[in-house]
Parts: sequence; structure tokens; C-alpha cells
Amino acid sequence: MAETDRELVDRARAGDNAAFAELVRRYAPRVRRLARHLVRGHADADDVAQEAFVRAHQALPRFDGRSEFFTWLYRIAVNLSLNRARSLNVRRAVAIDDPSIEGALAPRDGRDDPSTQLEERRLVAALLEEIDRLPESLRATVTLVCIDHVAQDKAAEVFGCSVGTIAWRVHEARRRLREALRSRGMEDALDRFGDRAAGTRKARTGGAG
Repeated sequence: MAETDRELVDRARAGDNAAFAELVRRYAPRVRRLARHLVRGHADADDVAQEAFVRAHQALPRFDGRSEFFTWLYRIAVNLSLNRARSLNVRRAVAIDDPSIEGALAPRDGRDDPSTQLEERRLVAALLEEIDRLPESLRATVTLVCIDHVAQDKAAEVFGCSVGTIAWRVHEARRRLREALRSRGMEDALDRFGDRAAGTRKARTGGAG
């Protein structure tokens, strides 16, 4: 039976490097994906993800276990990503071959049809551009909840706020996104991707995916 995060953390705190390596293996794909959505620059995002694990390893002796390891790790990754995004000014056009698009695409019938796939990528690129133009707190929240499917109560732990605040941010982000997309003639972009953009799909709370 696979060890729990708590068991791996306890071993890692006792100096077991293999236990921490397993935590890295377990969460690296999600941390990289999160960083790529918040930072956009592929190389910069990968650097941020690597730094998040370095910081987590250094801070592991201070991890008190009151939150889950993954929410604690996400808090580190979000803060590092936002700091890097500020320095890079991520508000720029998103190309349809941007690596972050793949993580935002919702499974759909007909995805193998080239014209359908191209249209979906075009709409997602527009959606990501408008997400990048949101205020930082809304952008980070909608990325966690609506793209990475972190449950709202877990997102509240990551940001150190109430669940009500997270719910308001998602609602306000969707309102602003809909208005911005309507001005671009893409008002159906949010509906096109359904619960992935709405943040209503049952969220994952841990593990790589």
C-alpha cells in the first residue's frame, strides 16, 4: 500500500531523502502545471517549480502538519509563481501552441477533428489571455480552482482566507472574464468549456494528475 503524504513527510523530516523524492515525484507534474499557468514562460515556470521543492525541503523542519502537505507546497509554489510573474509581466498574447493550453483544454467529443481542435485552442488561448489580465488574487484563485481543480476549501488553505472569499473570487473572475470575452466576440468561451471554467467539477485534493 502506498504511503500517505504524512508518512512520507515524517520520514523526510527524519532525513530520509528517498521519502522526499517520492513527494517530489507525486506532486511535480501538478506544481509545474500550476507554475506554467501563473508564469506562462515555460523555462521560467519550470525554474519556479524546482525552486518550490527546494524551498519546501529547506522548510520541512518547520512544517507543523496542521495543513496537508500539498496545500502547504502549493502556497509556496503560488507565492514564487506570482513573484516571478510580476517581474516578467505575463499579460501578453497567448499563442495557440502555448504549453499551458493543453492543461486547460476540456475533454470533448470530436477532439481529433483538426478544425474542432484548432477552434478549442483558439478559445482557450483567448480565455488564458483574459485570465492573465485579472487582478492577481482573482487570477491565482481561478487558476487553482477552475483550471487545476483544487477544491475551494483547500484553495482557502493555500491562500489563507475563508471559503467564502474563494467563492467570491471565482464568481467575480467569471463575471469579468465573461465581459472581456464578450467584447472579443467570444462570449460563449466559458460555457464551451463548462465546469472546467466554472470551478464546479469535483476537485482533486492531492496526488499527481
